[in-house]
Amino acid sequence: MRRTFGFSALALLAAPALAALPAGTEAPLIKADGAFAGKPYAFDLKRELRSGPVVLYFFPKANTEGCDLEAHLFSEAMPQFKAAHARVIGMSADDNATLTTFSTAKCAGAFPVATATPEIRKAFDVDWKEHPGLTTRTTYVIEKGGIIVLVQDNLDATQHVAKALAVAEGLKRK
Repeated sequence: MRRTFGFSALALLAAPALAALPAGTEAPLIKADGAFAGKPYAFDLKRELRSGPVVLYFFPKANTEGCDLEAHLFSEAMPQFKAAHARVIGMSADDNATLTTFSTAKCAGAFPVATATPEIRKAFDVDWKEHPGLTTRTTYVIEKGGIIVLVQDNLDATQHVAKALAVAEGLKRK
């Protein structure tokens, strides 16, 4: 049986979300190819969760103003995420070549990024219906047991990092 202790208090930090995966549900255990600091990276959510909570953030398109800003903000906050024992992984529908460059140029080699395949986009309900082929800007914080404790689903790239960090720090205190 999965632990959900403390979920209610953490869920209060989440803004209303449009994503189909609400806080309190089990995250799909996905695998994806990507890049970390310009090198190939095999992302496996189940493996990542063994070390602690995972911040899985979906962004629409690499090398665009909002997505570059969000990646920069996550990279600047990595010392705090590491102190909270949380891992950060960015995902978009971009191909691996694009994400390899993005992982160094915009993520500053601070965290991995991976390709959100159509199956992954469907599993996390992040297909941007108005812009086929892109993901919505949606951040999930998933506690070590695999339960989603935060869903931040809006285009404001400036708010995702702070909310995810507050939840990750709250999980560390549990």
